[in-house]
Amino acid sequence: MSDVLGSMRRTCLSCTSLVRGVAGATVLALNSQAFAADEAGATLVAPFGYALDRQETVTLALAFAVFGFSVISALLLMRTRLRAAAQETRLRTDVQNLQAEADRFRALLFAEPQVLISWPAGDSRPQISGDTALVLPPEVQASQPQRVLAFGTWLPPEPALQMDHAVDRLLDQGESFVLNLVTSGGRAIEAMGRAVGGQAVVRIRDLAGLRRDLAETSLRLRALQDETEMLRGFAVAAPWPIWTRRADGALAFANDAYARATDATNSADAIGRNLELLDSAGRAAMARALADNTDFAGRLPIVVGGERRFYDVRALKVSGGSAGIAVDASEAAELHAALERMAEAHRRTLDQLSSGVAVFDGQRRLAFYNDSYRKLFDLDRTFLDSNPDDSSVLDRLRAARKLPEERDFRAWKAKLHEAYHAVEPEKHVWYLPDGRALSIVTTPNPEGGVTYLFDDVTESLDLRRRYGGLIDVQRETLDNLSEAVAVFGSNGCAQLFNPPFARMWQLSTDALKTEPHIEAVEAWCRPLYDDAVFWQALRGAITGIDDRRHVLLKIERKDGSVLSCRTMPLPDGATMLTFQDITDAENVERALRERNEALETADRIKIGFVNHVSYQLRSPLTSIIGFAHFLNDSSTGPLTPKQAEYVNYITASTNVLMAIISNILDLASIDAGAMALNLGQVNVRSAIEQATEGVQDRLARDHIALQVDADPSIGSFVGDERRVVQVLYNLLANAVDFSPPNTAVRLVVRKSSDKVSFTVSDSGPGIAAGVKDKMFDMFESHSEGSRHRGAGLGLSLVRSFVELHGGKVLVDTVAGRGTSVTCEFPIEQTAQRNAAE
Repeated sequence: MSDVLGSMRRTCLSCTSLVRGVAGATVLALNSQAFAADEAGATLVAPFGYALDRQETVTLALAFAVFGFSVISALLLMRTRLRAAAQETRLRTDVQNLQAEADRFRALLFAEPQVLISWPAGDSRPQISGDTALVLPPEVQASQPQRVLAFGTWLPPEPALQMDHAVDRLLDQGESFVLNLVTSGGRAIEAMGRAVGGQAVVRIRDLAGLRRDLAETSLRLRALQDETEMLRGFAVAAPWPIWTRRADGALAFANDAYARATDATNSADAIGRNLELLDSAGRAAMARALADNTDFAGRLPIVVGGERRFYDVRALKVSGGSAGIAVDASEAAELHAALERMAEAHRRTLDQLSSGVAVFDGQRRLAFYNDSYRKLFDLDRTFLDSNPDDSSVLDRLRAARKLPEERDFRAWKAKLHEAYHAVEPEKHVWYLPDGRALSIVTTPNPEGGVTYLFDDVTESLDLRRRYGGLIDVQRETLDNLSEAVAVFGSNGCAQLFNPPFARMWQLSTDALKTEPHIEAVEAWCRPLYDDAVFWQALRGAITGIDDRRHVLLKIERKDGSVLSCRTMPLPDGATMLTFQDITDAENVERALRERNEALETADRIKIGFVNHVSYQLRSPLTSIIGFAHFLNDSSTGPLTPKQAEYVNYITASTNVLMAIISNILDLASIDAGAMALNLGQVNVRSAIEQATEGVQDRLARDHIALQVDADPSIGSFVGDERRVVQVLYNLLANAVDFSPPNTAVRLVVRKSSDKVSFTVSDSGPGIAAGVKDKMFDMFESHSEGSRHRGAGLGLSLVRSFVELHGGKVLVDTVAGRGTSVTCEFPIEQTAQRNAAE
């Protein structure tokens, strides 16, 4: 009877352990099967009211175990999914599971009435635990002996002595023992002792409690059935497809979610038709994993309701087949794809940056770099794509002399790698041997690793040095200017000033260094110049926002000095204020202005006098000329030779005087704007002949030859013929007067598409440099050692008449080699009419 009950108990415990090991769920520990046996041991009676033999009992236990496994395996898969989500949850769950496991072991250990007595190594005080009331009498529980319980108080003398000797050998030699004893009260007990983990442990069990264990096992079996039904109900109602398959691959269990995913009517329909949830590739991958006795995990596409979605599929091999679960991960897949797209967009953006970017992961290996980083250090792409570590990259750069020359490179690199443990970004500047300067920012990544940002700041530093140099040069220049300069910011405060500014307004340099406002500067300067309008205009120019314009003022201070004040708006919103002492220049200007006014007055008086005298002389001169012609006429009577000679002198002198008066009147008309040209066709050959006829007597008298170089078919142009002849006459007369005897005067005429030029050249002494600018002025006559004598009106008339035609006069002279004067007349009528007007 005892052997049969022990076999049944071990079989039930084995089934219960199978359920616990496969499903991993927290279930009540089963210590024995709940069967009731009759006294003869021939028949076993189940708690449900019908008789079962031993084989049927084992089969029933196995069925419950397999069914529990199929349900609990699904829960295990879901729990595995949750554990993968957060490490902290897994750790907490592991701690709870360990605590639960300890509780289960404790419950298993004391599931039946028994007492454990243990002696730790080196300690003679025993530790008692368990149901001592069921095994030990009250007096033994109260006594708590130091070495071994007072076995003699509840055991007969011989069993007590046997027990003492067995405990002594266990404590001294570690010898195990098993004793079946009967207490003084007649109860059968089992005492088993052995050394476990450095401790001596004695277990005392009441054999009379075995019958109670059978009843308790029956109750636990019913609880297990209830729990199994609950887990099965959970698996059926779960929103994720859950299934189990037998060893041959046939579908053994499927929940409603599985049926919906496979378009089955219900779970029975899915099982009956053995519908597959995964495609052939997914099933093959799962079969290979399960065949290798490994768990299968993968994200696979599944078409559910005509929509393709992604599921995280988990499957594991269990006794008698396999179990699996599929959790909808479409949203997670979409988020993952979005993150990948975002990361790819970030990578493309970083590739477009001019700054070099290198990202090293938590293992200090290169995870990303952009093209600017590769070009900055001229690194091989193959080397970078091999994901080298940070130290390897630095070593290669050092070998290529593309890192700063450091005395202790190892310490320098260790300091740089402190960024992997830093919290805040750090900035460094590398001065490379090739003359470049790089700005490096190291930023720790939240997930581990460091991001390096490289910028070539060589040009920036160079510009900064140049800017500093320019500022120094500017300050030195301002300090050495004679002008007083002050720069006021947009807030109206003085930012810059030079020493002349402080000296000019008798200000303190220390006070100006405090950057005073323009109102304070105004108050300091008012003792020298107190003009409210001036200072208001100055304040508006400095502090104005909308109307920033140049202001130019001239002030005369109380001390008699005259200052020129100017404001200049600067691009940065500041205003530059300059003062220049123009007292001396103002005095000279006043003197020059007064002299110029006197000269202008004298010139007006002279011109008025000449015009007046010219008009006053013309009438009597005309009478003299008329009477001279009358006396020279034979009808008035004969004259003596001497008288005739005197009359000729009078005629010649009056003609010269009449020409001078006419020239003066012409110049006066031109100055007054009253001269009008009589435009028409000017025959060039005819004009030359008329001009040369007037100087024939002078040419003959001084033995000077006239050479005319003009094309016979030169034609004509539009102009005032009388004035053109007058211009040529004056040029030829002036050339004859300056030419020495027995020389030649040359007249060259050229015509182009837009102008006609007349050039008269002589062989005279030339024109001095100081006289050249005045040769066309009125009443300027310089003989330069020649025979020329005159009022100095000829060349003035030449320039006036040529410019009146819209032309210009050019002079080319060489000292000792003569002078050439060229007059250019335009051919276009519009230019001539405009000039005439």
